[in-house]
Amino acid sequence: MRFNSLCVLGLGYIGLPMASTFATHGLEVVGVDVNPEVLERLENGELHIHEPGLRTLVQAALRSGNLVVNDRPREADAFIIAVPTPYDRDRKADLSFVVAASESIVPVLRKGNLVVLESTSPPRTTVDVVAPILENSGLKAGRDFYLSYTPERVLPGQILRELVECARVIGGIGRASAEAGRELYSIFVRGEIILTTATTAELVKLMENTYRDINIAIANEFSRLADRFQVDIGEAIKIANKHPRIDILRPGPGVGGHCVSVDPWFLVEAAPDITPLVRTAREVNDGQPRFVVELAGRALGGSLDGRRVAVLGLTYKADVDDMRESPSVSIAHLLMDEGAAVRAYEPNTKGTNVEGLVSTGFVKTESLEEAVGDAEMILLLVGHKAFRQLKPQELAALTPARLILDAACILDAQQWRDAGFRYYRLHVGEAG
Repeated sequence: MRFNSLCVLGLGYIGLPMASTFATHGLEVVGVDVNPEVLERLENGELHIHEPGLRTLVQAALRSGNLVVNDRPREADAFIIAVPTPYDRDRKADLSFVVAASESIVPVLRKGNLVVLESTSPPRTTVDVVAPILENSGLKAGRDFYLSYTPERVLPGQILRELVECARVIGGIGRASAEAGRELYSIFVRGEIILTTATTAELVKLMENTYRDINIAIANEFSRLADRFQVDIGEAIKIANKHPRIDILRPGPGVGGHCVSVDPWFLVEAAPDITPLVRTAREVNDGQPRFVVELAGRALGGSLDGRRVAVLGLTYKADVDDMRESPSVSIAHLLMDEGAAVRAYEPNTKGTNVEGLVSTGFVKTESLEEAVGDAEMILLLVGHKAFRQLKPQELAALTPARLILDAACILDAQQWRDAGFRYYRLHVGEAG
């Protein structure tokens, strides 16, 4: 097949880089999003998300005329659905965006088209949800049009490189659909392209992130054991990892983001009777923010009520602007539930409101100085470069606080102790 035109539905962290990449490789691309603010910003050459190198790529695609944005799909040779798939309050997949995107394609779907679902989804979403909707066009999936699933497998902060270089799994509802997907993505993908079935590809993505979640969970559970037995878990992990077949991860304040903290629940939803390990790992990692808050209360003498806490970092991982499912945000909520007054500084999301944190007990500041100015405790939650470069003498000049809990485990304990701070780490209690 030869593809000349493409419609990408969803212009978020995956859809926008992908649409721009296809456009810079010569395809005529329509980027679709239902958020008018997103469309307005893009039409003005501005971005609504932060990713290294993305601004240059998007602006080049727009200037070339190969990328245009719209609020609905147009006829094209291929359609890629890259909309969010969050979970609801019951931790079940919310496929409403996938359903809406699929329905919007129906009026413009033509014989010989390719439709690709790229949104992370529970097994059988492609065949049981997307296919029947598209067949409302009167066309038959696998006979009149091609339908495949390919998961995104990129890391925020490295999306543009990994989009091109990483191996790409393409699952079709039949071999012809998988091969059509390969023809489309081979336009820019340099990594290996593996063909399989749609349901296998869906499961592969969920397996990858569930594997990571389980490995993080055991590290976090080890951190709680270390706290119970007053052991430096950092030292213990370092020693254990000298064994040639052991590779324990470093514990942290929890697991967040749009993948690892969400995807395992799709497996629990799909097969609750045979996924007890998956569920337990999720519960361990979801419980880690509570563990951090308990450590903070202990460090403050047993109670957080009325205490002033400066939170450093709100994103789900270091050096990104993404706060989706962030454990740091959960920790801020829990601190407020315990009566603490929270002032937070997030250097990568200036001016961005934090969903659910609208309270007299929470202030998102625009500077480090504002956050720590009257704090009793510094709670460092994310290992941003800006925080890794903090010097104890410089921070001491900005705040009366001489108590710091380093839940990201990025600072040198001896330096901070020498500067007069009571220094706690997630994995050992008070240093020194």
